[in-house]
Amino acid sequence: MIDVANLVKDYASYRALHNLSFSVGRGEIVGLLGRNGAGKSSTMRILSCFMPATAGTASVAGFDVFTESYEVRRRIGYMPENNPLPPEMRVREYLKFRARLKGMTRVHSRQRVDAVLEQCSLTEVSRKLIGHLSKGFRQRVGLADALVHDPELIILDEPTIGLDPNQIRSVRALIKSLAQKHTVLLSTHILPEVEMTCGRVLIMEQGRILADDTPENLQNHMNPEGMVRAEIAAPLEALQEWLADWASISRYDIAPGQGEYFVCSLTPHEGADLRESVYGECRDRHWNLRELTRARFSLEDIFVHVTRHNREEEH
Repeated sequence: MIDVANLVKDYASYRALHNLSFSVGRGEIVGLLGRNGAGKSSTMRILSCFMPATAGTASVAGFDVFTESYEVRRRIGYMPENNPLPPEMRVREYLKFRARLKGMTRVHSRQRVDAVLEQCSLTEVSRKLIGHLSKGFRQRVGLADALVHDPELIILDEPTIGLDPNQIRSVRALIKSLAQKHTVLLSTHILPEVEMTCGRVLIMEQGRILADDTPENLQNHMNPEGMVRAEIAAPLEALQEWLADWASISRYDIAPGQGEYFVCSLTPHEGADLRESVYGECRDRHWNLRELTRARFSLEDIFVHVTRHNREEEH
């Protein structure tokens, strides 16, 4: 659906995108993750034909964004970060207006407006002035606008910014449902949003892609050695003696937990799975074992690790 190769964008002497390359397949929900200034919005604007690149190529559904921009626009629904909605228009009126601007017939536009009002849970406010809506409903109107012409690709720039937790959950569920018919490229700097919405993550920093994988694979790559965390209620000296003598682990760490429990982080030799062995040892020694899991790193941990490593390499 999206193919980007060696994309460069310069603003005078500042280079926002450095030979950016990535692709997005049909039906994917892909998160473009990066700090402010990482190049996310520049990428979105180029893909939506809002501005040209300095160099490189980009295509959507097989059409070049530079030489076939009309065909690209027909296939894209774009919701910018600060959606310029007219406060004096009513929701249904605005969506009809936008549908007609996008080249739809009067009959087809009426059908599509009814469909997106229902899809985005806007039917109850369809006759209200946009200026009287909450932030959450205005975001839904922006999303309905992006969907009204039934595009193949939906591009969302910071779709949940400024929303409260309930509104975020509602918009998140709506975005996830879009993958049934659409491809979604979502830009955000809110890490949990990507983790809970996207099937794939692109981490951007200073105009470059530093990581491209599923959240699960990125988490596994952060724990290639199979580190295990266990909460064990045992005498500290006995716990230290057991772990120090255990040949299956290469290193360990013990930290105080709640009450009589200690939190043990255990790294095995050659990526072995320690969980059954830990359970067996605790059972045989009559120690209480409250929790036993493979260590999982959040997307925030991964993002910090990847971007810090990149900055260290540059210096």
